[in-house]
Amino acid sequence: MTKNTVVGVGLISVGWMGKVHSRAYQAIPVVYPELGITPRLVIAADTEPSRADYARDVLGYEQGTLDYHEVLAHPDVDVVSICAPNFLHAEIGIAAAKAGKAFWIEKPVGRGVEETRSVEAAADAAGVASSIGFNYRHAPAIEQIKSLIADGSLGRITNVRGTFFADYSSEPNGALSWRFNRSLAGSGVLGDLMGHLVDLIHYLGGPIGSISALTSTIHTKRPIQQMGTGTHFDVIEGGELGDVENEDYAAMLFRFADSAIAAGAVGTLEASRVAVGPRASYNIEIYGTEGSVMWDFERMNEFQVAIGRTGDLRGYKRVMAGPSFGDFAHFQPGSGTGMGFDDLKVVEARKFLEAVAGTAHLNSNIHDAVAAAAVCDAAEQSAESGQWVTLPAVLGVTAALR
Repeated sequence: MTKNTVVGVGLISVGWMGKVHSRAYQAIPVVYPELGITPRLVIAADTEPSRADYARDVLGYEQGTLDYHEVLAHPDVDVVSICAPNFLHAEIGIAAAKAGKAFWIEKPVGRGVEETRSVEAAADAAGVASSIGFNYRHAPAIEQIKSLIADGSLGRITNVRGTFFADYSSEPNGALSWRFNRSLAGSGVLGDLMGHLVDLIHYLGGPIGSISALTSTIHTKRPIQQMGTGTHFDVIEGGELGDVENEDYAAMLFRFADSAIAAGAVGTLEASRVAVGPRASYNIEIYGTEGSVMWDFERMNEFQVAIGRTGDLRGYKRVMAGPSFGDFAHFQPGSGTGMGFDDLKVVEARKFLEAVAGTAHLNSNIHDAVAAAAVCDAAEQSAESGQWVTLPAVLGVTAALR
């Protein structure tokens, strides 16, 4: 692509995430004028007519449709955002690749690693760029932590702790939506939150080489919700109960692969969708021989860092994200004025469009999705067998490699 290139955008599914993607595209010329890329919102699809109309009348797409195939067939569409429910991701991702469209797809890409690999195969065969909705890696504080690990400021990494705890399913009478159905969602909190956490660990420390895991379903029955109505946030009192078919909580012990920048280090990861108290408490702690860092998404514009083992002032220091951290300067002029969730999606859109243009390849890609899905599948295997599971290497990832 050349400067001042117009990129035609197609959207599939006009829910919350579809709106976030749309706003991210619209922000690109303002936040990153140096890219010389202007997204053009061409056509959006949703099976609900009111949402298709919303995409046209409110979001600014030129057309709305009820059939996603019309998005993929449109000659003016260069890139496609896939924001549909989990069970449609692989079908639409494969179709997008076969149509020759670069795609930005939300996670999990598939209901398990095999379905994710099918999308990878289609993307590789078509030679199209891909980007995955692993948004937490784009926080400027995370980018700074990545630099501290890479330049040796923390010394040799020894151990890691990660917890992604949320309360979005903590209400026992929360509706039995598709998210709790294995045929529609695949795994539960493994594919939803643990997949994000695994990708974050891969991005910072490198590939996970082996794991031992356990899972648990805390609320085994929930009130049935008619498909296509409401969301999993709905509370239904006194309704007919149905079975929850996937896990609410997952935990694993792990070792990094020999190729990882953190090779030799070990760690623990936990994820829960039913915790009472944490709203979106997504934490990582990374310990090394010379220092350590801690970050929590609920305070995403800061992190705690300790460097050195001696002196009266040893211990943690609170560091606010600032213009020298990641993409912070594109959004705010100085520390103390923070970025938000949607801003991380703007960074994600920038990395995706750069990959499409061929000017940079800093985006998460379909190979990263396969790597994360492989870990989550291995966790299910380990939880069932009670044995450690060794993971094969995945090529083409953006993991922190030695």
